[in-house]
Amino acid sequence: MRQAIMLSPGVIEHREVPKPGKLQGNEILLRIKKIGICGSDIHVYHGKHPATPYPVVQGHEYSGIVEAVGRSIVKALPGMKATGRPQLVCGECGPCRRGQYNACQKLKVQGFQAPGVAQDLFVISEDRLVVFPESMTFEQGAMIEPAAVGAHATGRSSNLKGKNVVVSGAGTIGNLVAQFAKVRGAGKILITDVSDYRLDIARQCGIEGTLNINKTSFEEGSKAFFGKEGFQAGFEAAGVQESLDVLMKHVEKGGEIIILGVYSGNPVVNMFYLGEHELNVYGSMMYRHEDYEQAVEMISSGKIIMAPLLTKSFPFKNFIDAYKFIEQQGDKTMKVMIDL
Repeated sequence: MRQAIMLSPGVIEHREVPKPGKLQGNEILLRIKKIGICGSDIHVYHGKHPATPYPVVQGHEYSGIVEAVGRSIVKALPGMKATGRPQLVCGECGPCRRGQYNACQKLKVQGFQAPGVAQDLFVISEDRLVVFPESMTFEQGAMIEPAAVGAHATGRSSNLKGKNVVVSGAGTIGNLVAQFAKVRGAGKILITDVSDYRLDIARQCGIEGTLNINKTSFEEGSKAFFGKEGFQAGFEAAGVQESLDVLMKHVEKGGEIIILGVYSGNPVVNMFYLGEHELNVYGSMMYRHEDYEQAVEMISSGKIIMAPLLTKSFPFKNFIDAYKFIEQQGDKTMKVMIDL
């Protein structure tokens, strides 16, 4: 079967490798159909991901068809559409024992610290499998993973209902965070970016409040949008120092900041704002199984809009060209897919 492996930053080799062997009782064999490329993959491509060794088989956002199942499988049959969580956890550490396995002390993520799905056939255990409806496309299926990030991050808030929200970063993750904030009953939602293209995509996805901070300052734009109400929750999805600074400075005192962006270098946290404004600052790490299930529910029901997010697809043999396209297009790219 075909496999693509990143040997070193910017170098992808295509190989023929043996098909997976006999399945264990709790294993499912998937035929991979679509793979999404995300910002973390781009960090790996540039050699700037802090926790990825080389060589690495990438691919953690994906969809496929169930090809075969082990003898103990109860929730999947051959022919079903499916995806799965890429988290490999120990099940024994403190976080795992209390159900916070997304922050496992020994966490490995397929596509980063463990081999991903960039190949024709892939084996996954039943506990990480997520079946999605036939009515959903394979493109939508491959975007369940980033949607689950949005579901989990917005669930980190104590309660978003009625709160005004700012999302910093209108890429795919920021867009989905904003959409999930809307689903959870947030009040006014403002999404910020430096790209008019990404902000237009946000409006196509039902996010009415958009702000290009290259054209209007955050302070001026947020005041114009929220008025005297201000905002009570901010999501940092850009992985940029400046966006963390303005969220902490301008969020209502006693408010919440949820950080889910991936930083290529450690940011400086303004401890004056953290302490003197008595802010609640939370990290958000990936997702748990219920976030995947909620993502499927919201996508299949049409409450989370996906179509505007898909920018372009590339055939598997042109994997490297997808990265080059993202580099060349810059701020006019959302989700790029690999088609197997």
